[in-house]
Amino acid sequence: MEKPIAEIVHFHRKQSGLSRKQLADMAGVGKTVIFDIENEKETIRFSTLKKVLTALNIKINLESPLMERMHEKS
Repeated sequence: MEKPIAEIVHFHRKQSGLSRKQLADMAGVGKTVIFDIENEKETIRFSTLKKVLTALNIKINLESPLMERMHEKS
């Protein structure tokens, strides 16, 4: 079962022993951004979310039934 991004970020932050401020500093964002992500605010910019995920060493994997066709055209 897939987990919401909020839950994934919260879990990784806690397992890393980081406060919201520490993670925000590592990612180069404000600490309210971490609070907003962990509370499922829907207006987070993708570029900001990527910074936080990168700081936590979380990779994004895009999948769809059409990805194979896309790779064939390359």
